[in-house]
Amino acid sequence: MRLSALAAGALLAVCGLAAPASADAAPAATAPVVNLATNPGFEIPASPLADWGSIPGWRCTGGPAEAAVTATAPHSGGSALAVSPAGDDSNGECTQTVSVQPDTTYTASAWVRGTYVFLGATGTGRDVAPAWTGSTNGGWQQLTTRFTTGPDVHTVRLYVHGWYQQGPFAVDDVRVDGPAPAPAAGAGSVPTSDRVVFLTVDDGWQRTPEAEAFITDHRLPITAFPLPMPAAADPGFFRRVTAAPGSSVQDHSVSHQDLSKLPLAEQQVEICDARDSLTRLFGAAPTVFRPPYFAWNADTLQAAANCGIRTLLTANADFSWGASNVWHEGTLSPGDVVLLHWTDTLATDLQRALAAAQAAGLEPAGLASHLR
Repeated sequence: MRLSALAAGALLAVCGLAAPASADAAPAATAPVVNLATNPGFEIPASPLADWGSIPGWRCTGGPAEAAVTATAPHSGGSALAVSPAGDDSNGECTQTVSVQPDTTYTASAWVRGTYVFLGATGTGRDVAPAWTGSTNGGWQQLTTRFTTGPDVHTVRLYVHGWYQQGPFAVDDVRVDGPAPAPAAGAGSVPTSDRVVFLTVDDGWQRTPEAEAFITDHRLPITAFPLPMPAAADPGFFRRVTAAPGSSVQDHSVSHQDLSKLPLAEQQVEICDARDSLTRLFGAAPTVFRPPYFAWNADTLQAAANCGIRTLLTANADFSWGASNVWHEGTLSPGDVVLLHWTDTLATDLQRALAAAQAAGLEPAGLASHLR
C-alpha cells in the first residue's frame, strides 16, 4: 500500500488541486528561464554502468578516441570537454538532445577555445545558422545563438564541433536557456475503463529462453524497462520479447541508483543517457520512466520531463520472484500496473500474473498507447 499511496500522492501533487479563481486573480507568471542542457559544465562523472569512455549527457561521433573530459584549464569549475579530431574527415562533433516547448525562443551558448569552433541547434522547426569563431586566440570565447521552436517541436539537437584539419578545441559551460517542459506526471496505475492490466518487466540482467518462449507463445504485450548495459548486451532478445503489438521499451535509468538522493542535474544525466542509449538500440525514444526502487521526488519529475519523458510510472502489484502482491484491496483491477523482473523465475511469474489477470476478467494490454 505504501508504494501506491506514494504514487497517488505524487500524481495529486503534479496535477494540483486548485482553489476557485477569483474575478481579480493575477495573471499567470511567466515560466522561469532555466538552463536545460545536460551536464553543461562536464562536471558529472560517468556511471560505472555507462558505455566505456562516454561523456555523461553527450554523444561524440569520434567516441573516446576523440573526446574526453579534461581538468586542464577549464573555463570554470573543475573540468571541460577536450576534443581532438582523429582524422582529416572528422570535425569532432558532440551533441545532445534537449527537450523544449513548441513556439518558444531559446538562447544557446557555450564557452569555447580553439580554431573554427561552431555551436548550433537542428530540428528546431525554424533552423538558424550556428554561432562560430575563426579563432579564440588561445583563450576562452563565448558563442551565442538564438532559435525559436516550431509549433510541433518538443526536442532539438544541440551540437558543438570544430572544423576539418583545424586541430583540437575545448568546450565548457554550455547553456540552453528558456522555459522548461512541464514536469512529468507520476502514477502507479493507469486510469482506464478497459478491462486491462499492464505487464512491466525491469532491469534485464537475467534473460531466459523460458521467459522468451512464454511471452512469444502467448503474444503478451510487454513493457520492458531494461538498463542500457544489459539491453546493449543482447538487443535481439529485447526486440523479440517486445515484438507483440502494444509492447515497448522504456527508460529505467543508467545505473539503477536511488535517484531521490541525487540532485536534479545528476538525475537528468541518468534518465537522458538511458533514453539516448535505448533510442539508438531500438529506434524509438522512451516516453515512460520507471524510477529504480520506486524512489523519486519532485526533481525526478522535472528531470524526466527535461529528457522528454511524459509519465513516471511505479506499479500497484508485484509478481516478481514468486510473489503475488496486489497493493490495494481485492484482486487485480482495470488499469493496474504489474511489476516483474527479468530473472530466472520470470516465466513462472508471468504465468501466475496472467492467471491472476484472467481470474479477474482482465487481459494484458500495451501500456504506452493507454498513456497518450
